[in-house]
Amino acid sequence: MYDYIKGLFTYKISNQKGNFVTVESGSGVGYLFEVMDRDFAQLPDVNSEMKIFSVLIHREDKMCLCGFLKREDRDIFNILTSVSGVGAKMALVLLNSFEVSELVGFVLDGNYKELTRAKGVGPKLAQKIILELKDKLTSYQGAVTLPSNISTSNVAISQNVEDAQMVLYSLGYSNEEVSAAISKTLAKLPENASAEDILKEALKILSI
Repeated sequence: MYDYIKGLFTYKISNQKGNFVTVESGSGVGYLFEVMDRDFAQLPDVNSEMKIFSVLIHREDKMCLCGFLKREDRDIFNILTSVSGVGAKMALVLLNSFEVSELVGFVLDGNYKELTRAKGVGPKLAQKIILELKDKLTSYQGAVTLPSNISTSNVAISQNVEDAQMVLYSLGYSNEEVSAAISKTLAKLPENASAEDILKEALKILSI
């Protein structure tokens, strides 16, 4: 329903229920967002303008907004909550525990044991997350075009680039955004960079 809200950061509170932020839009309406620990620690000064990416959570007993300072955090949150058994609270726990690139790396590698480091995530849930997310993150059906500085003869590097691209597409980035970010990323990283390294650097570039 809402992609993002841009307005005045007016209030914040942290308690046993979570971290909450109020952003007042230009229309004079204050929107209350639940945010993860990492974003709560990086909030601007009160009465500063800010942009927050949003997700509307609609349950039978409650409606609320979750907010994120980075678009990729919001998009991976949406993918996480599409897994049966993973609600908004659990998705926030996972994002509090891992950077997006780390989380995606664990999924692509099938490393469910690392996911169990997050509070409340047991082996069964971790394996379920791996099983369902791996397909969602790598099932992008668009055309994947390798940057000109990657040779198709280098199978390992090509595959790492393609894996990183597919994840970026699944997070909602356009062909132009992905192509530009991957090209800049490859210029910075060594030739043997892993898919996780490529993804991590590309996300940094896209978040600027």
